[in-house]
Amino acid sequence: MKRNLIVLFLFASVTSFAQPSTIKESLKIKSSILGKEVEYSIYLPADYDGSRKYPVLYLLHGFGDDETGWTQFGEVKHIVDKQTEKGEITPMIIAMPDGGISWYINSADGKAKYEDFFINEFIPFVDANYKTRSDKRYRAIAGLSMGGFGTCIMAMKHPDLFSSAAPLSAGVFTTDEILAMPDENWARAFALPYGKELKGKDRISAHYLNNSILDIVTKSSTDELKKVRYYIDCGDKDFLIKGNMALHAALIDKKVSHEFRVRNGVHNWPYWRTALPEVLSFVSESFHQN
Repeated sequence: MKRNLIVLFLFASVTSFAQPSTIKESLKIKSSILGKEVEYSIYLPADYDGSRKYPVLYLLHGFGDDETGWTQFGEVKHIVDKQTEKGEITPMIIAMPDGGISWYINSADGKAKYEDFFINEFIPFVDANYKTRSDKRYRAIAGLSMGGFGTCIMAMKHPDLFSSAAPLSAGVFTTDEILAMPDENWARAFALPYGKELKGKDRISAHYLNNSILDIVTKSSTDELKKVRYYIDCGDKDFLIKGNMALHAALIDKKVSHEFRVRNGVHNWPYWRTALPEVLSFVSESFHQN
C-alpha cells in the first residue's frame, strides 16, 4: 500500500509539471472607449497555473481576419510549443485581439478609437487578468500586414511600452502609392480609419500623416526610435515590399539599428508561418536580462 501511494504521488507530481500550453479563443473584454465588447484570443504557456509570471507578446492579425487568425491559420500554438520545448525561446503569454479593419489606429471621425482602446484598456486588462511581467522589457508586439502596420504604430507612438517590435509584410505605403491607389481599394481598406471617397491629395490629410509610418520615422528623434528593437520581414514578391523597403531606408537614414529580412515569398500564411519562429526568437532575446 505504501509503495502504491508513493507511485501515485510521483505520477501526480509528474503530470502536474506536464500541464500543456493552452489557447483560449474569442474571449471578451468590455471596452468603454469603443462602446462595445472586443474579442481576443490568448495563448498561455505550459504550467501557467504555477506561481511564475510571464512576458507578453501582442500578436496582431491582418485585414479581413480576426482574433482567431493566428490561432487558426498561423498555427501559433504548434510553433510556439515546439520552440519552447527545444529551449529556443522563453515561455510567454501571447495576446491576440480582434482589430477589425481599424488598422489599429483612431479613426479620423473619432468614432472608433482603436489605438486608445489598445493602449489604455487592452494592455492594462491583460496585465490585470493574467500572470504577466508588466515592465516594458517584458512586453513585445508583432503582426502581419495590417497588423504589421499596427505593430509599427504602437511601438513608434508608444516606445516606452514595448521592448521589441516585429512587423511582418507590414501595410506601409509610400505617398506615391497612396496617391495612385484605385478608388475602390481606398474605399475598401481605408475609408474607416481615414475617411470615405477621398481622392488624390485629399488622402494625405493631417490625420493620415499623423499615422503614416514613414512620416512618424522621419519626424521622430533617433533616441526615441532606438527605445524599441525592430525586426522587419517582407517577401520579395509581396505587393507591400516597396513600403517595407522604404521603412528600412528611413530607419537607416535615422541611424536606427534594426533587423531587415527579405525572403522568397508572397503575401500569404505559408510565408508568415515561416517568419514566426524568427519573430519569437527575436522578441525572446528582448525579454532576457542583458
